[in-house]
Amino acid sequence: MPHYRRVGEVPHKRHTAFRKPDGGLYAEELMGIEGFSSDSALLYHDGLPTAIVDSRVYDEPALAHRPNHPLLPRHYKTHKLDAGGADAVTGRQQLMVNGDVRIGYVAADRPSPLYRNATGDECLYVESGSARVETVFGALDIGSGDYLIVPTSTTYTVVPTGDEPVRMLTIEAFGHIGPPRRYLSAKGQFLEHSPYCERDLRGPAEPHVVEGEDVPVLVRHRQGVSELTYARHPFDVVGWDGCLYPYVFNVADFEPITGRVHQPPTVHQTFEGPRFVICSFVPRKVDYHPDSIPVPYNHANVDSDELLFYCGGNYEARKGAGIEQGSISLHPSGFTHGPQPGAAEASMGAERFDELAVMVDTFAPLYLTELASACEDTGTPGPGPVAAIAESRLRAGESP
Repeated sequence: MPHYRRVGEVPHKRHTAFRKPDGGLYAEELMGIEGFSSDSALLYHDGLPTAIVDSRVYDEPALAHRPNHPLLPRHYKTHKLDAGGADAVTGRQQLMVNGDVRIGYVAADRPSPLYRNATGDECLYVESGSARVETVFGALDIGSGDYLIVPTSTTYTVVPTGDEPVRMLTIEAFGHIGPPRRYLSAKGQFLEHSPYCERDLRGPAEPHVVEGEDVPVLVRHRQGVSELTYARHPFDVVGWDGCLYPYVFNVADFEPITGRVHQPPTVHQTFEGPRFVICSFVPRKVDYHPDSIPVPYNHANVDSDELLFYCGGNYEARKGAGIEQGSISLHPSGFTHGPQPGAAEASMGAERFDELAVMVDTFAPLYLTELASACEDTGTPGPGPVAAIAESRLRAGESP
């Protein structure tokens, strides 16, 4: 639900003749969700967006995955997966998946192919580095702390900029991602209690026109991935308007909601998808009741698996747990978890937490891939299997 935008040249009325300088017609393309019953954008192409000259199967590696069974909390160190020669599309290393979402990590150091995900929206969170994202709607520059929301079926490419790879958490929905509905009015405006608003969103400011013929585009669809070859470059849009387009929100613009006592994770919610939510834990002042315990209480995920991607500062509840920049902890449904031993007492009297993390809670269990196993930390005291057993013994007064 980004607000209405108008970029480039469009005619006064929809679905009326809009002519090129040579007198020919620009070709309309209506991109809309839920049939013709929800948000949409109307784009004007110099060529025909339907002109495909070839289509072939693109064979991507099989994504083998297994259930989290026996049930264990887990700790992954994504920076173990850093390797040169990756792009932000084909280089994604999928770690966890279910029928609603795929969650992965990528450290990209080269431009990606043109890509279109026709199975759902994408949320790309930039841990570090920078890139220029060129899309059919225009270009966007992204950097550390940016969330990029890419609507379903948007053609785009990610071009890293700077001297270091762009590291990203990739969240691919089988459906749509948007702001939490409780923060929106009936007409889609952000309400006063929302932790961010329209002013914090960055959308394309001008068309990004590229010339070319016989241009390949990777398309993820319901049957797999195909490589379509277009007669004209898809980036031939001279103007568009509507409420459906890619946009960027930086986590530094998230205004944390705090209280006298510890607030539930729902106050950190930033986006929602089909049967999952995305939350931002940002640097903030903490609880101000004189007897408050600022770190989270022990809690059981009755209905969801909880994934935390640690991307800055010091996460107070996990001090001494082996958590580091780029770590992912997974606490599955059916497992009670909480702060490290001693963290609750140590946090009392704290006035501020300097931590940054992205959380994804899914309401269906997450399956673990072979790539997740390749970067799992099973020996450091932390949220992995060894640490889970050690923490249980400590709580019971035993030696680990």
